[in-house]
Amino acid sequence: MKIKRFFASDIRQALRQVRETLGSDAVILSNKKVDGGIELVAAIDYDASAFMPTSEQAGKPELAPVEPLRREKPRARPRPETTGKVAPVSRLKEQVVPNVEWSQDPVLVEMRQEMKALRRMMETELSGLSWRDMVDHAPETRDLFRRLMGLSLGPDICNQLIQQAAGTETPEQGWRKALYHLASELRTSGGDLLDEGGVFALIGPTGVGKTTTVAKLAARFALRHGTHQVALVSTDNYRIGAQEQLNTYARILDVPVRSAGTREELAVALNGLTGKRLILVDTAGMSQRDVRLSEQLSMLDVAGKGVRSLLTLSAATDYSSVEQAIDAFSVARPEACILTKVDEAGSLGGALSALIHKALPVAYIGDGQKVPEDLHLARAHSLVSKAVACSREGGEYSDEYLALALGGAKANAHG
Repeated sequence: MKIKRFFASDIRQALRQVRETLGSDAVILSNKKVDGGIELVAAIDYDASAFMPTSEQAGKPELAPVEPLRREKPRARPRPETTGKVAPVSRLKEQVVPNVEWSQDPVLVEMRQEMKALRRMMETELSGLSWRDMVDHAPETRDLFRRLMGLSLGPDICNQLIQQAAGTETPEQGWRKALYHLASELRTSGGDLLDEGGVFALIGPTGVGKTTTVAKLAARFALRHGTHQVALVSTDNYRIGAQEQLNTYARILDVPVRSAGTREELAVALNGLTGKRLILVDTAGMSQRDVRLSEQLSMLDVAGKGVRSLLTLSAATDYSSVEQAIDAFSVARPEACILTKVDEAGSLGGALSALIHKALPVAYIGDGQKVPEDLHLARAHSLVSKAVACSREGGEYSDEYLALALGGAKANAHG
């Protein structure tokens, strides 16, 4: 092992000297500020076991300014064959080899931060160049990007739609072609999931309208197959008045309702309703950050009952919240989602972007409080039309924002 000291005016010069003298495999052992600059101690062919103390080295000062190494405590009962003797080489290899931690050196951390800042600055400059090039050479593409961003879609999706809409003769044709491809990106269940019957549990965050949606689904099924074919179960023991609300709907619809607080109680309730064609389970709404979420979702794992889950999401929620909810409730393996409060959403682009990114199909759309009139089968083109109807004018976004969005979309597209 070769150890050498280096002196330079700054860390960059010192690292350059290390690389030129010892090569790229050199290990930085220590660094400190000195008069006139910085001092580095580096080594090549570094062997950490060389720093292990032996009986001959005990009491002697260390040769290099590395961090003090931990020594093993003496054995309470030393073995006779090793007492008074130097430990054999094979036993030294079994000892814990200390690691010289230098990757968290403050100077190197500062260098990494500076490199990240330079990268952000370069991305900003490239974003501005891309936007100015689009403004100068493709004003129709610029206007299309602005209109798509007005739907509150993700910049990466907007950039993809622009590429798919390329080659159209007029801006309006480009707009319609982009919307067509947007609809093709949205997945739907393709039919009424409840027609075949079964046990369905509605899961989702708080305040998304699960109980009202359960009533809508029950009324929709009862109108087709009769009230004697439907039953409701509530597992919401957290929200005050939750079970009373479901009981009220059950009385209006003239369907039985049961309550369950544990997995065993849920199994008993489902066993008592085996003659029903459709059983809807109203679960407790919880935040995706609630530590009790996994416990609640585990209740649905009732052996032999085939409980299928539908994720209920609010269209009035921003993109990041929808995406986090999908990730948090994915442990329940939802087959599809129900998008509620479409009538209350200021824009649908955020929710649609999250559904596209997560490839989660939409089964139903809720757009009001009326039971069951305000529940509809999901249609991709209908969702896109609603998104356009409640979209914001593209003029609300500044050129600077659109330039950064375009640059970020292209950066993500290229990894």
